[in-house]
Amino acid sequence: MQKLITTRFASTSIRTRAAVMAAGLGATAALGAGVALATDHSPEPKSEASKVATSVQAQADNQRKGAEAEKKAAADRAKGDEAAKKASRSEARTEVKAAPAPAPAPAAPAPAPAPAPDWVKPVDNYVVGATYGKAGSMWTSTHSGQDLVVPTGTPVKAVHTGTVVKAGPNGGGDGPAYGNAVVIRHDNGTYTQYAHNSVLKVSVGQTVATGQVIALSGSTGNSSGPHLHFEVRTTPNYGSSVEPLGFLRGHGVGI
Repeated sequence: MQKLITTRFASTSIRTRAAVMAAGLGATAALGAGVALATDHSPEPKSEASKVATSVQAQADNQRKGAEAEKKAAADRAKGDEAAKKASRSEARTEVKAAPAPAPAPAAPAPAPAPAPDWVKPVDNYVVGATYGKAGSMWTSTHSGQDLVVPTGTPVKAVHTGTVVKAGPNGGGDGPAYGNAVVIRHDNGTYTQYAHNSVLKVSVGQTVATGQVIALSGSTGNSSGPHLHFEVRTTPNYGSSVEPLGFLRGHGVGI
C-alpha cells in the first residue's frame, strides 16, 4: 500500500513538472512569436473602422488643401485688383499732370472812374447860420448871402469851375464889411462870392476847378465869429445876389 502511494505521488510529480515545462515552453514560444511579430514589417490587413478613419482623414486633408488653395487664389486676386487700382490712379495722375493748364480768364475791365461832380459845397462839416434875406442890425438892409459856420482855417472851395474876377481885402472891392473876399465868374454867366476869409489862395485872372481850395475861412470884416459868407450873383458886384441854397439845389448840391 505504501509503495502504491509513493508510486502515485511520483507519477503526479512527474506530470506536474511536465506541465510546468510545457507551460514554460509555451511562454517561450509565445515570446518568440511576439518578437518575431515585432520584427516583422509586413502590413497587417486593416480593419473596416481603420479604413473609414483613413478615408475621413484623407477627405479632411483634401478639403484643407482646397481651402488653402482658394485662400491663396483670393489673395492673388486681391493683389491683382490692388495693382490694377494703383495703375489706374497712376494713369489718372499722369493724365492730370499732362493736361495743359487752362488759359487764364480775361481780366474784367476796370470800372470807369466816377465822373467828377460838376458842382460842390463851398465848405464841409458846417452849421447853417444866417440865411439869405434875413433882416437885422448886422446888415444895412437884409442879408445878401448864406452863412455857413465853420472854424477858422477851414478850406473854402470853388463850387464850380471859373475865373477869379475879384480877390483881396475890402471885399475885393465890394466894401470892408466882407473882409477878405473872392468872386468867381462861371461859364453859365453867374458869379459866386466867398467872404470873411482869413487867408486867400487865389488871385484875379486865375482859372480854378470845381472843388479847388481858394481860401481859408475866418472872421474878417463885419463878422460876429468864424464863418463863410457865400453869395450867388448875376453880376460880379454887390447888390445882384440871388437866393443861394435854391441855386445850388438846382445844380445837385444840397445844403
